[in-house]
Amino acid sequence: MFTIVILLIAIVIVAGISASAVQQHKERKEAAKREEVSRQRAIIDETENALTAAGQMPVSQQLIAIILRRIQNSMKQSLQQSPNPDLKQRLNDTSVLLKNIDLAEPTPDHSTFKLPANDKVIIKYIQAVKKLRVILRSEHGKGNITPKVFAAEDKSLERLQLRVNIETLHKRTADAITGNMQGSARQYIEKAVAALKAHKPQDEYTTTRISEFESMLNNLETAMKESNLAAIAIEKEKESEDIDQLFGPKKKW
Repeated sequence: MFTIVILLIAIVIVAGISASAVQQHKERKEAAKREEVSRQRAIIDETENALTAAGQMPVSQQLIAIILRRIQNSMKQSLQQSPNPDLKQRLNDTSVLLKNIDLAEPTPDHSTFKLPANDKVIIKYIQAVKKLRVILRSEHGKGNITPKVFAAEDKSLERLQLRVNIETLHKRTADAITGNMQGSARQYIEKAVAALKAHKPQDEYTTTRISEFESMLNNLETAMKESNLAAIAIEKEKESEDIDQLFGPKKKW
């Protein structure tokens, strides 16, 4: 009888431990699900923001399709973890957009790019181009795009990023010159020229801009020399006046 009691107690303890283990496993599984859903939704939100930004840039329909497929894949993975009617509808809408993309449409000419007037918008624009390149590398790393497509799209974004940076430096140079900050203007010009010369291969945009910035630098150096000469002349004239007052006829008071 005593043995039976001990055995029953042991069974109860084992059953309790097993139930606890099952419950903990279930909780870990649910936590992993929530974490994955949260991760996928973060990807969706980030990529949708990039898509909005891309809509304001001269980018290819190929890149738009890559971004939409990234959103589509994340939505599918999220729905596998947790059904959501609203997300399912968004997935359907995204799939429709993908079907309607014309991949044969030529990439817009980057010369159509116009730098935003607001500095805060410019910063967001620069950040958006960088984010698009990060997304592109991520999709290439996952094997979602071919090396050929990746190389072409990344090169296009690199040229766009260069153009944004150069036009920003041009704007800052003009502002510095207007504000009589020749030192800052010179730094902006030298930075722009270095970036343009480092770009390979050179094209019409880079060669034209290099010539323009170097011309600006020459004009700036000439203006700085003239300004320095004028300052020296004023200083000498002041010294001469001081000497005349020192050695000239004394006034009687």
